Amino acid sequence: MLSFLLLPLYTLLLQTADFGSVTVLFSLFAVFNVVLAYGMETSFFRFFQEKEQQAAVVSTALISLVGSTLLFLALGFWTAPSIASLLGLSTRLIHYSLGILALDALVIIPFAWMRARQLPGRYALVKGVNVALNFGANVLLLYFVPLWAAQEPESVAAFWHQPGHEVEYVFLANLWASALTLVLLLGSYTRITWQFDWSIWKRMMRYSTPVMIAGLAFVVNEVFDKILLSWLLPTDVAASELGQYAACYKLSVFMTLYATAFRLGIEPFFFSQIKAKNPQNAYALVTYYFVLIGSVLLLGVMAWAHPLKELLIRNSDYWPAMKVVPLILIGSFCLGIYHNLSVWYKVTDRTGVGALISMVAAAITILLNFWLIPTLGYMASAIATLAAYATMMFLSYFWGRKAYYIPYDLKGIGAYFFGSILLSLLVFYVFDGIPYLGYVLFFAYLAAVFLIEYRKSKTSPIHGDQTDQ
Repeated sequence: MLSFLLLPLYTLLLQTADFGSVTVLFSLFAVFNVVLAYGMETSFFRFFQEKEQQAAVVSTALISLVGSTLLFLALGFWTAPSIASLLGLSTRLIHYSLGILALDALVIIPFAWMRARQLPGRYALVKGVNVALNFGANVLLLYFVPLWAAQEPESVAAFWHQPGHEVEYVFLANLWASALTLVLLLGSYTRITWQFDWSIWKRMMRYSTPVMIAGLAFVVNEVFDKILLSWLLPTDVAASELGQYAACYKLSVFMTLYATAFRLGIEPFFFSQIKAKNPQNAYALVTYYFVLIGSVLLLGVMAWAHPLKELLIRNSDYWPAMKVVPLILIGSFCLGIYHNLSVWYKVTDRTGVGALISMVAAAITILLNFWLIPTLGYMASAIATLAAYATMMFLSYFWGRKAYYIPYDLKGIGAYFFGSILLSLLVFYVFDGIPYLGYVLFFAYLAAVFLIEYRKSKTSPIHGDQTDQ
C-alpha cells in the first residue's frame, strides 16, 4: 500500500527513467528478501503448532536468521564498491540497500510470532508506524527539503539537499523506516531464551528449503519482467517505458493488498485446522469467499480505473501503459486464489510441490518475456504475468484434487471468477470513454452478488460441504 500512497509523489517529481531505476532496484530487493528469509517464516508456522517446543522453535529460527543476516551484511559491505561499479550506482546507495535488506530480515520472526499468537492489533500498529515514517520521510526528502532549499539557499535544507540524488532519498527514507521497525520489535529479542536446537533447525531447514526455491521462482514471476524490460527494450527507451509500466502496474495494488492481507490472516488459520475434524470444509469455504470478494474488487477497480489514473498518476507521460492494468489485476486475482489453493501441500508437508509449480510459472514468465518483449514491449510482460499466475492456480487445483481432496464449490467460484473477468474486460476495453456505463454495471453486479448470497444463506448456510462437479 505504501507504493500506492507514494505513486502520485513519484510520478509527479521523478522522471519516467528515474522511476524505472527505482523499480529495478526494488525488483532486486525482492530476490534478496527471499534468499535472506530462506523459507524460515513458513517453516516457523509449521513447527510452532507443536506446543511442547514453541520456545525452542522461536529461539532457533531467530538465531538462524540473525547469523545469516550478519554474514550477508559483512559480505555486502566488503563487496559494495565492486557492486556499485558493476551496476553503475553510487556506493552510498548500495550501503542503504544492504541496510534495508538486513533490517527487514531481522524482523521476519518477530512479525511471524505476532501472527502465530494472533496479535493483529500489535502487528498492524508496528506496520502502520513503518508505513507512516516511510511515507513522511519520502515527502520530506523529495518535496519539502528541496522546496525549503530553493526558498532559503543559506538554510540547513540547502546544505542537506543534493539535486540529482532523488533516487538515493527514496532508499534513505526506507532505511529509516526499517530501522525504527527493528527498534520497536527489539522486545522479541530480549524475551526469548537464547537456545539453538540443532534437531529442530534441521527439520525446519528441510521444510523451508523448498519454500525458498518456490519463493525465488515466485519472485521471478513478480519482478523479473521489469528487469527483462530494462535489458531487452532499446536502450534509448528502456528506462522510460519501464517507468510507465511500473507506475500503471501499481494500480493492481488494490488486489495485491487484499490478497496479501487475506493470506497474512489465513495462513496461520490453515495450520491451526490441521487436527480439526474435516478441515477441508473450512478450506473450501474460505476460498469461496475469497473469490467472491475478489470478484467485486476486480470489477470495481476496472470501473474506476481511469479516475484512479488521473488521481494517482499525475503525469500523463505514464498513461500509455494503462492498457496493461486489466491483465495485471486478473493475474493478481489468480495469484490470490493460488495462495488459498496451496493449503493442501503446506498442511501435508509437501512444500516441494509448491517449488515445482512456481518453477513452471517462472519458466513461462521468462520464455514469454524473451519471446514477446521485442515486438510487444511492456504488454508482453503483462501477458506473461497473467499466464504465469493462471498456470499456478490451475496446477495447484488439479494436483491437489488428487493428493488432498477439498470440496470446493466450483460452480459458485467459477461464476464469480469468470463472470467478473468478462465484465471487467467489457468495462475497460469496450466501455472506455463511457465511464457511467461501467459504474452502472458494477452496482448491478454488486446487487446480483448480494441477492445470490442471500438466497444461498436461506437454503445452504455452508457452501464448503458441496461436492465439486
